[in-house]
Amino acid sequence: MSPDLVFWYGLALKMVMTAAIVVTASVAAERSGPFIAALIAALPTAAGAAYIILALEHPPEFIAASAVGSLAANAAVAVFALAYAGLAQRHGIVLSLGAAMLIWFGGAGLLRLVEWTPATALALNAAVFAVTIPLSAPYRRVPAPQRKLARKSYDIPLRAIVVALVVAVVTTASHWIGAFASGIFAIFPIVMGSFVAIMHPRVGGKAAAAVLSHAQPLLIGLGLAFVGVHYLAAPIGVWWSYVAGLAITVSWSCLLWLVRWARG
Repeated sequence: MSPDLVFWYGLALKMVMTAAIVVTASVAAERSGPFIAALIAALPTAAGAAYIILALEHPPEFIAASAVGSLAANAAVAVFALAYAGLAQRHGIVLSLGAAMLIWFGGAGLLRLVEWTPATALALNAAVFAVTIPLSAPYRRVPAPQRKLARKSYDIPLRAIVVALVVAVVTTASHWIGAFASGIFAIFPIVMGSFVAIMHPRVGGKAAAAVLSHAQPLLIGLGLAFVGVHYLAAPIGVWWSYVAGLAITVSWSCLLWLVRWARG
């Protein structure tokens, strides 16, 4: 397959997958509350689409190395989510989301200054989550709006189109710039950012922040999934390593859901 076809197929895949998950999560946030929406939003949709395209272009060794970059960048996603949640309590979407995105890019740039290994990337995640999870706790207590929001017939299709366009812009820019390592840019928080762009004006910053705050513990499962991909890509093959990584993420999310259910 030619590089141009791979790029366009990958772009279409990421647009469809990301739009679908963001629309689903936004509807879940309106109807079921922030925790269920976080379960959906934390799924590795955009990252999964990016890794599918990487697998079509590169050998297992490249995928394994990219997974280490994604594992390190997972910590930057946690900082992004915390930054937005804190700013959204008092500020509008432009300042809250814009500043959080700048923080992510700054963190991603700093990550490239270090030669990461799985062990050091795991240690970084442990240190960051030890801070972001407790600091996000007050924002998780904000409930989703209880009133039923009026929805027009074009509302859901409009959300999908807007998110797909955002994904197209980000993906095309990353293809041209090529400055970030593939693994780091694969975990760019496009799903969370798109979700916030839709929900902040609709239900308010505090409700959108509650979803990202609930996603903090769920991101641990995403990091563990990248560990699995790193160690399994070469021994069992890239595609089976992806299956294992997805199983790790889903299992972790189910475990957190069961803990929450048991606590009532």
